[in-house]
Amino acid sequence: MTTPTFIVDMPSTGPTSTSKRRSQVARACNWCRVHRLKCDSEFPCANCRKRGGQCNHDRLNRSVTLPQAYREIEKLKARVGELELELQNERQRTSVRQMQTPATPGDSPEHIALDTEKVDRSKVWEGIHISTARSPNKTWYGASSLFFFIGSINKFLTTALKETHSARGLMPESASTVLDGPAEDMSDDRTSQPVPTGDPIRAAESLSSMQEEYFMNMFWESYYPSFPILDEAEFKEHYQSLWTPSEKERKPSALVDIVLALCMQYGMARQPGGRQALTAAARGNVDDSDSTIAGRWHYRRCLTLLSSQLESPTLATLQCHILCSVYLCNAGFQNMTDNSCGLAVRTAFMLGLHIEPPQSMPRRERELRKRIWWSLYILESNRSMKMGRPFILQDAATYCTLQSDDREVARLSGSSFAPIGENITWLTWSLYKTKLVLAVRKAYVSFYSKPPDNVAAGDTEPITVVMDSWLKGVPEALKTARQNGGVSFSTDTSPVQIEQFTPGWLQRERLLLELTYHCMCTNLYRSSICFTLNGAPPAATERAASKCAAHAIALTHITYQVVNTSSILYGWHEAFQWQWNVSMTLVGYVLAFPQGSASAAARVAIDLSVSVFEYFGNSFAVAANAATIMRDLSGKVDRLRDNLKTSQASTQGALGGTAPVASALPYDSSQFEMLPNGESTDQSLDWLSQLGMGDASAEIGGILGHSIDISAEMYADLDWADVNGTFFDQWAL
Repeated sequence: MTTPTFIVDMPSTGPTSTSKRRSQVARACNWCRVHRLKCDSEFPCANCRKRGGQCNHDRLNRSVTLPQAYREIEKLKARVGELELELQNERQRTSVRQMQTPATPGDSPEHIALDTEKVDRSKVWEGIHISTARSPNKTWYGASSLFFFIGSINKFLTTALKETHSARGLMPESASTVLDGPAEDMSDDRTSQPVPTGDPIRAAESLSSMQEEYFMNMFWESYYPSFPILDEAEFKEHYQSLWTPSEKERKPSALVDIVLALCMQYGMARQPGGRQALTAAARGNVDDSDSTIAGRWHYRRCLTLLSSQLESPTLATLQCHILCSVYLCNAGFQNMTDNSCGLAVRTAFMLGLHIEPPQSMPRRERELRKRIWWSLYILESNRSMKMGRPFILQDAATYCTLQSDDREVARLSGSSFAPIGENITWLTWSLYKTKLVLAVRKAYVSFYSKPPDNVAAGDTEPITVVMDSWLKGVPEALKTARQNGGVSFSTDTSPVQIEQFTPGWLQRERLLLELTYHCMCTNLYRSSICFTLNGAPPAATERAASKCAAHAIALTHITYQVVNTSSILYGWHEAFQWQWNVSMTLVGYVLAFPQGSASAAARVAIDLSVSVFEYFGNSFAVAANAATIMRDLSGKVDRLRDNLKTSQASTQGALGGTAPVASALPYDSSQFEMLPNGESTDQSLDWLSQLGMGDASAEIGGILGHSIDISAEMYADLDWADVNGTFFDQWAL
């Protein structure tokens, strides 16, 4: 009999695989903690959902365990990286923005709160009211303008000679001095009459298709590289669509008309033999054949067509306003070009060109909008600084990055220019001119944001730093080579190298970039040329004034050589305007600093400028008249300096002195490159009073006195008792 076997299942002592772990909650919510209830990891938790409790949020934002802290750190690092990237992008955008326009009296709240009778006028930069056009009405120009500088010369001589003079003696006769606008006919009645906007263009002024083709082709080789605001292929397609087989004339187009007007203005100045009435031009008389107003009827029709686009402008409307401003500037209409530029700025804002174009837009269109915006920025900045008026286009409103200049963009622009090399294209000039204007505006604002009585030699140092910084970034391909080891963009007055087989537009753009640089430097330093009655101006401004003269001399030497050895600048209106600007600056420098080698070099440059004006006089009458004025003025300056040396020699002889009298030294460009570092002689003699009140002083005063129209009230405000006081009380600006 077998024994039965019993199998007993004993309970397992270890944990089974099906057992559940208790869920761990890092931190219970506040409601569960107060009521000592078990909280889960949900939000809101189950207890708060059942009983209507307010589940707190802070526990979700706290890292109470090490893994949670690590995850939070990584999240914060990623967020910091995003913010740094955003900051970098914003800095790239704001790098093209500069300081705000210097406030004019009345702009700041502090000034508004002041009693106008208690405002110290010596603490702000003043301007001048002057008539620069046919009308006797006066308009205001600021301290940085050439008109104000001429007024300072006139005020200085008037104070010394105790005489007032008539106006306009130093203003060359341009179209603006005989016409109220370029659309007016020379044969019209002299009384101002409104131009009938409904009157179509005269039949005699209409051009045939071949004539229009002749002038149109000039645009792509002249103004297009300087103002790349058109798409060449698109414009030519638009132009061809205006011609129909059944019509003898093309359909009207505002953009085509203003391009034609600008090219006719330039093309007529390049005609062999100059104008038809060359004899009249020698006398400085503007007539119907003068090139500065050529194409005026196309300009007039452009304005008529634009009048219907004011409420709903397009890119073509903005392009027309920009080119109209250039046309008016060439014709010498100062205020009209300023108004046209202001209208272009408002139109650009209407079209949203001041903001970055969206990425969804084709790159070709994006880059075109950028080029239009920055071309307008260059135009408006130059106009405002030239006239000394507040900027219309404020940098704070600019959110558009700089345009590109790579080969792909150049190809997309529709142009036919070949690549230059070193990643330089025809668009690079526009880019670096934009950077130049940005640098000049920064230096301009830094200088004129300070009161005039605080200006000293150290105050012009920021100008030098900013301009040198721009100059270091200019590629070699954009520079005009110099002969005899000379340095481009320098003041060593070494001859430029004219390349025989280089396209004309390429050589012109290189020259225009360097001439623009010298002209802007001249304008920035010009306020350092001041006039006092108690001898030579002090050393505080002599170094900066010498820099101004050096740039003016460099521009004169370059222009003189180019116009006598090539036709690159033939008929270029802006080159004449630059030369007139620096020539008057040199006259002021010689009057303020009559002695020394720098003054002698400036005097030589004045003679060269007369030859330049005679050259441009073959193209437009205003240049011929400028040559006459400068030739007569240089003779008066020589007589003034000779009388000064004679008077000094007599004074030294009476005192028994043996010191040599400073004379006009022979000009040596190698010696003039290193300008005086602020040295000055201790001269306490009033060099104008030494000359007496003879005929020479009266003649020079009469010539310069005609430069500006100043009312008698201006001289009533002068403190004659303190006329020989401290230097900054006599600051001409």
